[in-house]
Amino acid sequence: MKTRLTELLGIASPIICGGMMRVGTADLAAAVSNAGALGVMTALTLPTPEELEAEIARCRSLTDKPFAVNLTVGVVASEINYDDYVDVIVNSGVKIVETAGRSPEPFMDRFKAAGIKVIHKCVAVRHALKAERIGVDVVSIDGFECAGHPGEQDVGGLVLFPAATQALKIPVVASGGIADGRGLAAALALGCDGINMGTRFLVTQESLVHADIKRAVVDMDETQTRLIFRSFKNTARVYRNSVADKVAEIESTGGDFSEVHELVSGGNQYKAWTSGDIDAGMVTVGMSGGLINDIPTCQELVQNIVGDAERIISDRLVSIVAEGAVDASTAA
Repeated sequence: MKTRLTELLGIASPIICGGMMRVGTADLAAAVSNAGALGVMTALTLPTPEELEAEIARCRSLTDKPFAVNLTVGVVASEINYDDYVDVIVNSGVKIVETAGRSPEPFMDRFKAAGIKVIHKCVAVRHALKAERIGVDVVSIDGFECAGHPGEQDVGGLVLFPAATQALKIPVVASGGIADGRGLAAALALGCDGINMGTRFLVTQESLVHADIKRAVVDMDETQTRLIFRSFKNTARVYRNSVADKVAEIESTGGDFSEVHELVSGGNQYKAWTSGDIDAGMVTVGMSGGLINDIPTCQELVQNIVGDAERIISDRLVSIVAEGAVDASTAA
């Protein structure tokens, strides 16, 4: 498949594995990139810039394909010196960065001077337009179905994706609710140049998340996520477990964030990811978990998604149009 995204980033397939905190390691990023998509390491998974530098070097040793580094700004501990992380990214020779959270505007001059392509994640068209104005190269726009933070507007991808593509001149990547070739074909039909998937790549063999968490996602349906942090104006979509239910209960009684902080701590999430205990902490997954039925390698996943999308486009959709034309001709 060739789109503006594949041409811009030098990748074979218009698929991105979005940055996932504590999941976006060199191992997963390299496996995704080796499969022809774009793997993304997550900078803040590494507690120091020096460790990020070493992880980037390790990723480069595992793949000779393009990969990106995610830098999420302003949604984690304030003591992080983002300038130090940006220095490492720039000096490492990484050529693609995925930014999220706050605007990447403070870092754009440095990224551009280093020849880095910037993909910025947004949840609203107005944010995407601002990102385009400050010079990002690609917008990845998250529909309401996504894992993590879908924003406060609750607009699903079927509306949000074409709204973004008709408003923007730069390539748009569809994110949220996508797990297979049907999602890729749909995103392309809605005007996007590719897709971003988190939950689907979480459930692959190369993901370092515990096998029991992967099986829990395979077994879930599309109703088994829950929105939390709504009362704090920082809505998050997570797997519906005892932690999510407790947080929602505290919010319903007017509790403040200090009352849920320990429940949703990064340490508890890490415990869930590594121990396999689905109730150990907040487990970030999207509604697309309801579409996931297996645990493939990244290579198998990318091949299947691209192959299925091609068949949907070239066989099913073309045949529908062709049969419609024959029927119209006969009727005439």
